[in-house]
Amino acid sequence: MKKRGRLRAMKKRQRIVILAVIAWVAFGVVAGLAIVSLTAEESDVVTVAVALPATYSQEAQAGEGLFKANCQACHGPNASGTKLGPPLIHDIYNPGHHSDEAFYLAAATGVRAHHWPYGDMPAQPQVTREEVGLIIRFVRELQEANGIVRKAY
Repeated sequence: MKKRGRLRAMKKRQRIVILAVIAWVAFGVVAGLAIVSLTAEESDVVTVAVALPATYSQEAQAGEGLFKANCQACHGPNASGTKLGPPLIHDIYNPGHHSDEAFYLAAATGVRAHHWPYGDMPAQPQVTREEVGLIIRFVRELQEANGIVRKAY
């Protein structure tokens, strides 16, 4: 009789251990899927480290303030990119691929998404053409400080 009681107790412990192992494995699978899901959502987001130039021209200094006020919310500090907009300190935006006129046009009319998965950029009518020119100067000097120069495409 005592043997049967011990056998039942042992089987009960084995079931508990098996259930604990199954629960632990299930927890691991769910946690792994959550991590993969979060990683997948952010894999389309591109941000870059930006080296700042030692000095800026006067025009670029003025452009920096305008950039912060009008562009930084989406394009990030020093044009490094955010979840809302791409980094402008990227070779895609070198002057040979995206001329200054492309930046003027983007601010005036907006841009349909084409290089990045961020969605369309709306027009920025609050920024004058002259102000856009100063912003471009700021971005171009940042690009140059980061080795982004004109390349023919």
